[in-house]
Amino acid sequence: MVNIFCINTQTSCTFAEGTTLLDMLPSFFPEGGLKYPIIAAKVNNVCQGLKYRAFNSRQVEFLDYTSYAGRSVYCSSLCFLLCKAAKDLYPDSSIVLRRPVSKGYFCALDKGDGTAMVQADVDAITSRMEELVNADLPFRRHEVRNQEAIELFSSLGYEDKVSLLETSGDVYVNYYTLENTPDYYYEALVPGTGYLKVWNLSLYRDGMLLRVPDRHKPEVLAPFVEQPKTFDVFREHLGWNSIMGLDNVGDVNKACRRGEASDLIKIAEALQEKKIVQIAEEIDRRVRQEDPVRIVLITGPSSSGKSTFCKRLSIQLKACGLKPISFSTDDYFVNRLDTPLLPDGSFDFDNFDTVDHEYLQEDVLRLLDGETVEVPEYNFVTGLREYNGRKLHLEPGMVLLIEGIHALNPRLTDKVPDSFKYRIFINTVTSISLDNHNCIPTSDNRLIRRICRDFNKGAFTARESIMHWPNVRRSEVMWIYPYQECADVLFNSSYIVEFPVIRPYAERILMTVPKNCPEYAEVHRLMKFLSYFVPVSDKDVPATSLLRSFIGGSSL
Repeated sequence: MVNIFCINTQTSCTFAEGTTLLDMLPSFFPEGGLKYPIIAAKVNNVCQGLKYRAFNSRQVEFLDYTSYAGRSVYCSSLCFLLCKAAKDLYPDSSIVLRRPVSKGYFCALDKGDGTAMVQADVDAITSRMEELVNADLPFRRHEVRNQEAIELFSSLGYEDKVSLLETSGDVYVNYYTLENTPDYYYEALVPGTGYLKVWNLSLYRDGMLLRVPDRHKPEVLAPFVEQPKTFDVFREHLGWNSIMGLDNVGDVNKACRRGEASDLIKIAEALQEKKIVQIAEEIDRRVRQEDPVRIVLITGPSSSGKSTFCKRLSIQLKACGLKPISFSTDDYFVNRLDTPLLPDGSFDFDNFDTVDHEYLQEDVLRLLDGETVEVPEYNFVTGLREYNGRKLHLEPGMVLLIEGIHALNPRLTDKVPDSFKYRIFINTVTSISLDNHNCIPTSDNRLIRRICRDFNKGAFTARESIMHWPNVRRSEVMWIYPYQECADVLFNSSYIVEFPVIRPYAERILMTVPKNCPEYAEVHRLMKFLSYFVPVSDKDVPATSLLRSFIGGSSL
């Protein structure tokens, strides 16, 4: 017999060895489960599917869709459902889930007959998916030797999965089947297709958009958000990946093993510098026109590389003959005691009202009028805004750079004419995938960056960074991303060999998190994710790289 302690109910129950989590549910929830259907669980702080069998005493926390881990399980299962339906209808087809976009997943389908995808194809796939859901078919997990999985997927022509598994270094791996269709997912899956009640499939651009439930109200779809500029940035980088033959992680790993990591780093840096030069030249053109741009507003979510980008842009603007001056919206933070609070009573540092935006705008207007302004510097140790004699003066032909997470919020500069502004949004639009059916969330990219940066600066431990991340993400959705498509230009700070470079740093830091704390579940997931990448040296990453602001060694 095994003893299971349930965190949700704070009760313990005894079960026979090998009992599944699914069979335990009635004992812990005799009158029903959580607010929404239970779809997964954390077992000793590691996410598992509900078919997990307990052979020893364990601590269990059951999860629904409102949890990050629950959403990942649901969305991975939904992706398998889509791939299965497409394969049933078009046996010679291949489907690629490119990336999360517009509150869903963008998918490209090659039917294998040379014809373009049309609405009738989407309707047929939707009908087949609905049939599979109504049949409530089980997702079956198989644990096999890595070589056996490689041979299986090689026989099916899934070279993307073969490359990933060949370079993973695992001895045993798990794959799943739905009826007679096998697939590989690094997340756990729901027990069966009957759990996948809420989704939608529609024709989108030259592919399909698989929409998923709302994160807060999973009984309804997440609202569709059109993101044409974001999509175009992704397309641009996807094109470069294709030119270099690097569509998936397996391709990157093999290139690194061939000794090409140095060249890939240099190419990534060259592409980013080329884009920064183009932006600088466009700003220069607009500054010199009859109705000149006076202010460059630079924003992006946490750990997107705003500060380093601002410094590199300043250098390129100087190369154009301009004289940029800059400050951060962080310097206009209200004193800590005046900071808005979260419902739990902690400080909400990402709230728009954390910035004294009225005072900031007054200083901007004074600078535009030709006055000399002493700008503050925020002391993050004391939590006070200080004046240390830093004065700015905006002369004709000069441009003011304002960097911060709220820089594109219209309320920040609503008294400044729009013609004076040039808006830049920075994000990490990850353009490679683990394989054709496993996307890499942009937020994972930034979370790993943030963990490394916070630890290296002594600001937060890895555990604290993970603990704060849900609040950071909620604030981004509220205060930052609504203005993404308002930008004049979007800059992608993702780095095609970022994960191989950052892996050694991140793993060392993540290992400091104890297994007995709730944050370990995220540590385990991130460690598993990073393990797919062949680590490479950072010796060729220049001191001016955006990546240096996270791994250390930056000269900016």
